[in-house]
Amino acid sequence: MISPLRNTVTDLDDRVIIGVVITPMSEQRHSNLRFYLTEAQPCPYLPQRMERKVFTPLRGSLAADLNDTLSVNGFRRSQNVAYRPQCPGCNACIATRIIANEFEPSRSDKRTLKRNRTLRRMVRPSTATEEQYQLFRKYLGSRHADGAMSEMDALDFASMIEDSTVRTQVIEYHEVSDCGDPVLVAACLTDVMADGVSLVYSFFDPDRTRDSLGNFIILDHVDLTKALGLSYVYLGYWVDGCRKMAYKTRFKPAETLIGTRWVRAE
Repeated sequence: MISPLRNTVTDLDDRVIIGVVITPMSEQRHSNLRFYLTEAQPCPYLPQRMERKVFTPLRGSLAADLNDTLSVNGFRRSQNVAYRPQCPGCNACIATRIIANEFEPSRSDKRTLKRNRTLRRMVRPSTATEEQYQLFRKYLGSRHADGAMSEMDALDFASMIEDSTVRTQVIEYHEVSDCGDPVLVAACLTDVMADGVSLVYSFFDPDRTRDSLGNFIILDHVDLTKALGLSYVYLGYWVDGCRKMAYKTRFKPAETLIGTRWVRAE
């Protein structure tokens, strides 16, 4: 996820967006496609670096098709825009996706799945709830108290969940309490695309550290992707040099986007 795209000052000819492959058919469908560039601001992942993002609105009846096309080209969705880093002199952000139909859980993965075997997945429409928001606030307070998202209120959260023009769902994970009531312990805002699913943003109960809920969400999305007959789980960007993003490299087999080609990661 990214914070709201403010200070967007540059309107770019789409030819300067290096690496975006638009087929002739897609070009006809998206003939009004325009890209914009944000002003430079401090990078949230790497110290002493600046970031810029290139983005385009996702709107109209072809928004889902455009999101599919741009995702294959390394873009991510935030609310009703698709964006990609376009940082001067830096290529640390690398789009990553798991090859779902080849994935086999490691021994560590199997332990994670076993620890969370009592959780129940619930697929919901992209509608924000108070229970989700309270879990989100608890997660941010523990894991990202100094991050850009820490100032998000209930309205911001609702916009993050609900402002989507593509195929979006909220995947919830519940534990049944002693009194029989389901308790939300994890959730993921998930886009379903033509070739896979994209984990837009996930959050979970930070008190359950032993359960590795972040990894569990990814493992369960691999299973979900296989069940849907799709190929990939899009994890967003692995940021070279950022310890918080290192977990994305442990799910194999995977591919990373190098230039315009998805390359199998070693």
